[in-house]
Amino acid sequence: MPHLAHIALVVRDYDEALAFYIGKLGFTLVEDSYQPEQDKRWVTIRPPNAPENATTILLARAATPEQARFVGDQAGGRVFLFLATDDFDRDHAAFTAAGVEWARPPVLQPYGKVAVFRDLYGNLWDLVQFAA
Repeated sequence: MPHLAHIALVVRDYDEALAFYIGKLGFTLVEDSYQPEQDKRWVTIRPPNAPENATTILLARAATPEQARFVGDQAGGRVFLFLATDDFDRDHAAFTAAGVEWARPPVLQPYGKVAVFRDLYGNLWDLVQFAA
């Protein structure tokens, strides 16, 4: 059965991206392997406590000026990724303490509690705890 294995996120630099996603958001490093034939790294991460078979984010370093134009704007200014949590208040507080920039404050919606944050490049993410 087909499934989504990875989502590519174009980044400026692997290590600065890892510092943000692992250091500030608590993501787990799944793989970081050098690919000499293409002079790049295969770097995948997943949210904390996600199952081993969960879709990962592939940190894809921009390799051309055209690709670099999309760093931080992969969704044209819309929310790009949705990070679900089982404890919104805990994670919102932890992200705030880690210096994450909030684009929109927490609000209650019919579908749950949500706030929008910017990653280190400016991509917008929802932190959301879905209603039961």
